[in-house]
Amino acid sequence: MATKLLVSLYSRLGTNNTTMIKISAPIKTHWAETHDLDFEELMSAGKYKEEHRQDMIKWSEQIRQKDYGYFCQAAVEMFNAYEKPIWIVSDTRRRSDLKWFKENYDIAVKTVRVLADDDVRRQRGWVFTAGVDDAETECDLDGVTDWDWTIMNNGNERELQAGMQSILSWVGDILNS
Repeated sequence: MATKLLVSLYSRLGTNNTTMIKISAPIKTHWAETHDLDFEELMSAGKYKEEHRQDMIKWSEQIRQKDYGYFCQAAVEMFNAYEKPIWIVSDTRRRSDLKWFKENYDIAVKTVRVLADDDVRRQRGWVFTAGVDDAETECDLDGVTDWDWTIMNNGNERELQAGMQSILSWVGDILNS
């Protein structure tokens, strides 16, 4: 559901101004190429990705231990982000991801936390999986409190739109200054 929200935000900001960066894309590109797998299926939320998830996490963690910003930089390059003034990084998962963007782009970085209550997530089909949903890849950002915006995504459309409008207004002010 957060993906739907980000796609909506992306389309409302305009594709001329905005690029969507997915940190997982360089990971999944490498994994698909080296294991003869379907990249698009790895990018989906389906069973196919889940079958390979643990191994992808293990491999990517080995890379991150050497260079915590490796996949952030690779994603920026992969999506030609420098061509657009607004970047939406859709799958930031770790404090080190936030650290890398803040170290490299300082005050240009604005953070958005999209939250949904667990009961709402369950209604949408989420099932807690030990070893996955309690791993750093899923919960490292839970202790972060200094988000620029927090948007609740519990199905209240008015609340969701108000959160998005705040972001859109800020971006509009920046683009028009």
